[in-house]
Amino acid sequence: MGVSALLLFTGIGLGGADTTFFQDLHIRLLWYLAAYLPVGLPVMKEVWENLKKGSVFNEFTLMTLATIGAFYIGEYPEGVAVMLFYSLGEWFQDKAVHQAKHNIRALLDVRPETATVIRNGKESKVNPREVQTGEVIEVKTGERVPLDGILLNETAAFNTSALTGESLPRNIHQDGEVLAGMIATDRVVKLVVTRPFEQSALSRILKMVQDASERKAPAELFIRRFARIYTPTVTGLAILIVLLPYLWSFIHPSFSYIFSDWLYRGLVFLVISCPCALVVSIPLGYFSGIGAASRLGILFKGGNYLDAITHINTVVFDKTGTLTRGTFDVQRCEPAEGMDEKQLLKLVASMEQNSTHPIAKAVTAYTAQCGITPYPLSEVKETAGYGLEADINGQHILVGNQRLLEKYHIPCPSSLQTDMGTRVVCAVNGQYAGTLLLADTLKADAPQAITALKALDIQNIQILSGDKQEIVSNFAARLGITQAYGDLLPDGKMQHLEELKKDPSRCIAFVGDGINDAPSLALSHVGIAMGGLGSDAAIETADVVLQTDQPSKIATAIRAGRLTRRIIWQNIAMALGIKLAVLLLGACGMATLWEAVFADVGVAVLAILNAIRLQRIIK
Repeated sequence: MGVSALLLFTGIGLGGADTTFFQDLHIRLLWYLAAYLPVGLPVMKEVWENLKKGSVFNEFTLMTLATIGAFYIGEYPEGVAVMLFYSLGEWFQDKAVHQAKHNIRALLDVRPETATVIRNGKESKVNPREVQTGEVIEVKTGERVPLDGILLNETAAFNTSALTGESLPRNIHQDGEVLAGMIATDRVVKLVVTRPFEQSALSRILKMVQDASERKAPAELFIRRFARIYTPTVTGLAILIVLLPYLWSFIHPSFSYIFSDWLYRGLVFLVISCPCALVVSIPLGYFSGIGAASRLGILFKGGNYLDAITHINTVVFDKTGTLTRGTFDVQRCEPAEGMDEKQLLKLVASMEQNSTHPIAKAVTAYTAQCGITPYPLSEVKETAGYGLEADINGQHILVGNQRLLEKYHIPCPSSLQTDMGTRVVCAVNGQYAGTLLLADTLKADAPQAITALKALDIQNIQILSGDKQEIVSNFAARLGITQAYGDLLPDGKMQHLEELKKDPSRCIAFVGDGINDAPSLALSHVGIAMGGLGSDAAIETADVVLQTDQPSKIATAIRAGRLTRRIIWQNIAMALGIKLAVLLLGACGMATLWEAVFADVGVAVLAILNAIRLQRIIK
């Protein structure tokens, strides 16, 4: 391009100065041919490649016809300028695509190429694909984790920004899950591999992002269909601009037909009509939107979902793990009259110490914080759906839910029925001994998420949960949500969504995180999974994945979609408006090839630069 630009502007300067040797037509032709070939030959090659594939009418053909025609009528500088500025537009396009792909490429770069596996007590550097589940790998400080696994160290800190976008390191304790793509920040860690390379969390995320470009938005599909019809149509119109006046001159001999003048007008029309700005900027806009959102930990599985989320007017949330942390905390310990609080905690902790149930883990963690050491127990009888039974120091202990005590006809205080939370009750020798109240807790940004959605004029916000109605209503009231439905099984959630969908004016997003949410995610117009670290089934089914597990990112995702759509329609209006105006001027002989170059390449460059803005304004 540099050589062509230098020769073009030097030639224009020599012509303007009436330089003697440059008045020779052969010298001028050779000069401008030398300027044309560096930028023209690559485009002609594209024409040839497309012709072999059966594609005749495309932007490359239009540019080649227009520039050859310009040389034919002696407008050499215009011919070179058309191809030079078209090549400049292509260069801007390549730069823009490169920038739009930057975030996705950064994701691809986080996939480690080697893993250090411990075999027969020795370290071996191997390809991560060769490591089997159950093997132990070692990750040194500063290295990326190559495979998903369970932490063997007592505790370790990891940078999770590649997966979640979080800047702060995350502390993971022994037996906690560590995912591929995390970086060990404070020590050498050892992991037991739980998934093969292709099924790791990082590989799933990368596949989703790579596949996103294959799912086209309606505007992209429309422009592709439009271009297939538009390009041959305008080529035919350009030919008619040249031929019709010629035919008219036979009907009206007084009409003076000058072939070169009408050919020039046809060429101007041809250059202006090239749909570069639309064909390039619209897919680039969606690609930029997807790339900018992925930088924020929001993965759209395609431009169609980026477009669909802009129409959302109803958001339905699952509760546990979506709006709440999904982990229980002990809120209160309420011993019965005559029972010491520490003794109650010790009895409950002794019964729960070997259980893997989330409630049991919450109880043992709480009692450990209180400095309570449980009694050693060798035998505990568990009744599914009720609780635990054992003898401690000659006393018969029951720990579980209220149904367990009712089974043994042990009366409980009536106040336990109305509490907003989960109860662990205890009985000693057939007498009620006390209770622990546990509750899930709201995520820190849950109130902000609801406020942000309402600010986007989404007023229909609902909660669907399998938890007790009283608990769901309590959480909803704290968030300012008026419609909350509890005691729902997965099919109950689906029935509720089907009822909502009967109103065609509703465009529904369902937000969930668990396996039981997968049917609802599939049924909604836009399914949003909470967490690249969440349930595999939810992530596979969802259309949008929020890697950070933050419900506030839902509003960010909707804003990203709306901003992308706004930029794209700005580009469509600008391109069509300017082109139409200059097309009419060109057909009337009031526009030159220079105006045509601006209407084509100039508008394309402006549209590309506008699309690039998405990288900056989506935040």
